[in-house]
Amino acid sequence: MLYVESADKTYPNGTRALAGLNLEVEEGEIVAVVGGSGCGKSTFLRLAAGLDQPTRGRIRLDGETITRPNPLVGIIFQEPRLLPWLTVEQNVGFGLADRPRAERERLVREVLERVGLQNYAHCWPRELSGGQAQRVAIARALAPHPKVLLLDEPFSALDAFTRASLHEHLLSLWHAFRPTLVLVTHDVEEASVLADRVLVMQPNPGRIAATIDVDLARPRDRYGTEIEAMKRRVLWALDKSLRRESGEALSPAAAI
Repeated sequence: MLYVESADKTYPNGTRALAGLNLEVEEGEIVAVVGGSGCGKSTFLRLAAGLDQPTRGRIRLDGETITRPNPLVGIIFQEPRLLPWLTVEQNVGFGLADRPRAERERLVREVLERVGLQNYAHCWPRELSGGQAQRVAIARALAPHPKVLLLDEPFSALDAFTRASLHEHLLSLWHAFRPTLVLVTHDVEEASVLADRVLVMQPNPGRIAATIDVDLARPRDRYGTEIEAMKRRVLWALDKSLRRESGEALSPAAAI
């Protein structure tokens, strides 16, 4: 599916954002990536989206090296980034211009129903709440049915109640379309509730410090003891990744 092979990224100013990143993401898997600031999480997403290129190594999707934006890879950013001069349905259908009109309208209608915004199709972005706008962004990314959806902290600016609601919408869409999800987040609870696997990254340069499998059935109770225990495991690994007393990184193969 999605393979990251010895990916390094060094910027022109000499900053080494990623070092020897190796990762395999299975089809339909939900992977959450957590780590301190400067550990290369967003850099990794940009490389996977084809918005930037690794200095060394490569990223492949179904055997094909990603060298530019790919219609099979969708991305959702921290802000909805809706086009203000387009209605909700026009925003959602923006990436479907190459589809026949009937198909385009069907896909837009289907995904708006999935996120509960079918009655807002003719509204303007300025008429939406923050949570509604982010639901439109999710719908827009999923309308073309991408194989991989990359999410760069898409819920970080929202209040806790809205964030939890959007988690449910995202999982509903995942159950319906089964894309592979790669989610960058600072929210340990979000990672524990959504992911099949959590990757903890260590900074300077960015690399995988630990991998934690989330073997919990869905739906998950975010207030239950299992999620609390998982949050502690992730926090322990995150804390360890940021402690640099020994000057040594955890092994990339380390599992907790």
